Amino acid sequence: MILVSACLAGVNCKYNGGNSLDDAVAGLVANGMAIPVCPEQLGGCPTPRLKAEISGGTGADVLDGKCRVIRENGEDATEEFIRGADEALKIAKLACVRKAVLKSRSPSCGCGKIYDGTFSGKLTNGSGVTAELLKRNGIDVITEKEYSE
Repeated sequence: MILVSACLAGVNCKYNGGNSLDDAVAGLVANGMAIPVCPEQLGGCPTPRLKAEISGGTGADVLDGKCRVIRENGEDATEEFIRGADEALKIAKLACVRKAVLKSRSPSCGCGKIYDGTFSGKLTNGSGVTAELLKRNGIDVITEKEYSE
């Protein structure tokens, strides 16, 4: 079983109320090979919601208490992002997940590159909170772009 970002499966759970449908990922869900999750919704974030980025670090730094997840209005969303990551990990463990296909660049699901916390569209090296927690628990995490290659 594979864990996937729900927005990639066509679920309208992105910050703006839309989705990031990826036909290959949606096919995994339709064929019963993947479980869709939205860590931000699992953590209690509403949809739609303000954009959020990791300020001053990466998902690893958030989990280690070294930086925060901040919304574009300055509101701290760190607790929701950590809670959502924890819930996604619980689901992954229950389903014996070994691989996850997550939405690139997201402060939750991003893997390898995430937005830099300035809300300027610039990217930095690192992973989102959920991607990092899954990796720390032995789950192979890739983006939808890597999956489709």
